[in-house]
Amino acid sequence: MNLLRKGKVKEVFEVDRDTLEFLFTDQISVFDKIIPNLIPHKGDTLCRESASWFQVAKEMGIRTHFKELVSSNRMRVQRVDVIPDYSRLNSDTRNYLIPLEFVMRHYVAGSLMDRLNSGELKAGDIGFSSGHRVTYGEKLDEPLFEVTTKLEPTDRHLSFREAKKISGMTDDEMEQVRRVVLKIDRRIASEVGERELIHVDGKKEFAFDKDRSLLLVDTFGTSDEDRWWDAEAYSNGNIIELSKEFVRQHYRKTGYHERLESARREGKSEPEIPPLPRELVEKTSQLYVDMFERITGESFE
Repeated sequence: MNLLRKGKVKEVFEVDRDTLEFLFTDQISVFDKIIPNLIPHKGDTLCRESASWFQVAKEMGIRTHFKELVSSNRMRVQRVDVIPDYSRLNSDTRNYLIPLEFVMRHYVAGSLMDRLNSGELKAGDIGFSSGHRVTYGEKLDEPLFEVTTKLEPTDRHLSFREAKKISGMTDDEMEQVRRVVLKIDRRIASEVGERELIHVDGKKEFAFDKDRSLLLVDTFGTSDEDRWWDAEAYSNGNIIELSKEFVRQHYRKTGYHERLESARREGKSEPEIPPLPRELVEKTSQLYVDMFERITGESFE
């Protein structure tokens, strides 16, 4: 097989003209930076989590690109074209990856809180009254649907107008994506709620097939793409991060995230991300294994 792309945490191979194979590595990334550590079992857990949700989507009548699980860290999927040149995308284009990431937020967390703190967003922008004081962990009155870039070096938030323009999507297609994402998220919340998890937010990706019908693609519902909290702790007023947010918080506490964002704002060279301490590597590996079992309801072994 030919290696087509090497992403931050996933490698993509060509099987034939219609099929790709994903290899889920043990690499880990935050803030679009690859951490110089490998996390044991990470690739296995993410691959199997995503395959599990693809099966759920199939049961729900949602079309996906998933074909089969080849091994614990490899899956095969239907191939679509990746077209980074936005000018080539319009309402007549077929069989391509939509160059967007679709994010559905159910609670105030992560970068959403950062944007509120910086003044980029106000309470009224996310469904609260204009005078409301937003707190971290607060449940949104209504799910917040947002769009970011997919194929650019650094993800950036987009207005729906710009998102449709660069992706070639129509109003109806954007609304269809929103409905599908919300439908899946409701199912995810219901299933993991039985295992005392809260599904905080997550991203989804889509493509158009040769008939320009939507396909749910890439991966979703994993410890990387989505954010999870412990339900019992939350009910007692505490937030326990059970996803890659755990690792992000480490780099926030050490000041690395602030240095990185400052460099990006000023157009300076970005600082290299330091490795995780050994004890955090071990703790993160165990977190991924534990989360696999809570997300899927299956035993890792």
